[in-house]
Amino acid sequence: MRPAPPQGIASHTRARRAAKAAQRHTAESVTRMSADASTVLEQLSKNILVPVVVLDDAAHALPLADALAQGGLPVAEVTFRTAAAEESIRIMADRGGIVLGAGTVLTVDQVDRAVAAGADYIVSPGLSRAVVERAQEHGVAVLPGAVTATEIQAALELGLNTVKFFPAETSGGAAAIKALSAPFGGLKFVPTGGISAANLATYLEIDAIAAVGGSWMVDKKLVNAGQFDRIVELTAQAVSLARSLRPASVNA
Repeated sequence: MRPAPPQGIASHTRARRAAKAAQRHTAESVTRMSADASTVLEQLSKNILVPVVVLDDAAHALPLADALAQGGLPVAEVTFRTAAAEESIRIMADRGGIVLGAGTVLTVDQVDRAVAAGADYIVSPGLSRAVVERAQEHGVAVLPGAVTATEIQAALELGLNTVKFFPAETSGGAAAIKALSAPFGGLKFVPTGGISAANLATYLEIDAIAAVGGSWMVDKKLVNAGQFDRIVELTAQAVSLARSLRPASVNA
């Protein structure tokens, strides 16, 4: 029988084994999180459009989700610009069938609340390391705003491959994205801000653009007036236009 190793060596061996086990667990968790986040980003790309929603009353959340789904666009980014946002996300998440994002997320606390409410992904107007890392800890996709080469490099250093380009039109629009995509091959953009049916084509012709965010099909006035039938019509029109401009995504 081999003599037992000295206590100090045995303790060191156990600690080393525990550290290796923890590393394996962390690696597995990161892989699972990356897979979940990738699935959400694939869904956004497949749907082409991301309706950016501002809800003043959570009572509008369910009929709006129904209207988007009926219009053929089961996606929504509910912005944290109003007190109703958190409850609206919870209602939409309970409904199911919607790729659901929380937008205008500025703090770690908002990340926690959005994920607890059922958000599938987080969107921030700017690049906050704290917000990105907390979303990654939760295992949800995160799209921080990045409109300069410096911000994009910072996003890449955080392990991201897709960023929000906001505000799109006032930050150079499609031309700026096309220019930035040259040195940052493989990076995808989701531009939002100032985009409508009138200029959608200039964005969707760029391969580096994964999806486009907009609010023209979910106008706040229509939502507050309860005109959800009109939202169904506008959504269906937007979907038809987007698919005509990017037919490859229809069969993706």
